[in-house]
Amino acid sequence: MPTEAELRSAAGQLRSIMRNLQSNEDADAAKVIAARDEVLARFQPVFSPENVQTVTEKDFKDFLHFRNNQHWTGLDRGVSAITANMERLKKALLILVDESRPIQERLDQLRPRAGDPFCPKFGRATITAILLVAYPEKYGVLNGTSEAAMKLLNIWPQFERGTSFGEQYVAVNEILLRLSGELNTDLWTLDALFEPVNKTTPPPPEPPIEAARVTPRPPLESYLHEFLRDYWERTSLSQEWSLYEEDGELLGFKYNTAKVGEIDLLARHRTEPKWLVVELKRDQSSDQTVGQVLRYMGWVKESLAGPDETVHGIIICHATDERIRYALIHT
Repeated sequence: MPTEAELRSAAGQLRSIMRNLQSNEDADAAKVIAARDEVLARFQPVFSPENVQTVTEKDFKDFLHFRNNQHWTGLDRGVSAITANMERLKKALLILVDESRPIQERLDQLRPRAGDPFCPKFGRATITAILLVAYPEKYGVLNGTSEAAMKLLNIWPQFERGTSFGEQYVAVNEILLRLSGELNTDLWTLDALFEPVNKTTPPPPEPPIEAARVTPRPPLESYLHEFLRDYWERTSLSQEWSLYEEDGELLGFKYNTAKVGEIDLLARHRTEPKWLVVELKRDQSSDQTVGQVLRYMGWVKESLAGPDETVHGIIICHATDERIRYALIHT
């Protein structure tokens, strides 16, 4: 758990972001904060213990869409799988909002340490967003954005391998409650501040191996990253690799390591103990790109991969690059 000094330091950085938002009402985070009361008024009744057993497929899908929750993007990616069995989903929601049971027990029933989840694709991002809406003074959000920001703020707790989802959430939520108290703000607002943390924290500096040849990026290349995410299952890579997911949440897109930079795409082998780092070569030198991939591979090996798992890397570039080929020929 973070020390009081680390928590105060994180709070100081977040206060600075809050001050900037107060003078910039057009900022995305400011819009999220302004939408709080409207969203809670609409969806809090939907996820109340009295109503979750009568929730409709439309109600649930409406909440998952950003245009309605006005806060979280990407929740609707697994909507078809989550709502395929509405009776099962209603039971899951009833378990989730049942305050007569400890939160750790409920979450571990929904996302057990071993075995299948209670509902497919009903992962931590969706589960904790619902918790925040149902009990806005008690539960914060645990997703890829909040995890990356907490790591950058140096307040992410260290977990041993095998720690259950419920155990992780209890530890993280305790920090979120302490942080919201330090800031004298609500958990919705606190969650909105994490996206600017991820955007404003500069990546680690590249080593000055070679001056990059900066050229205008082709318009289509700027969309390649999102294209690979959205249409991964149509690529040849998908035959062996699936984009990295955790607790039903897609994390393998713009994976923020908080230490060595942001991995473009991170995947796991479908049947073998292997990881794959995918890096897009943009307006940087070949040496920088190779160094970046190797750095990411080293971080994955140390931080995510198990002792018997291997880590591989792929560079996707616009055209054949002899420098990259020679750099990678013996790696």
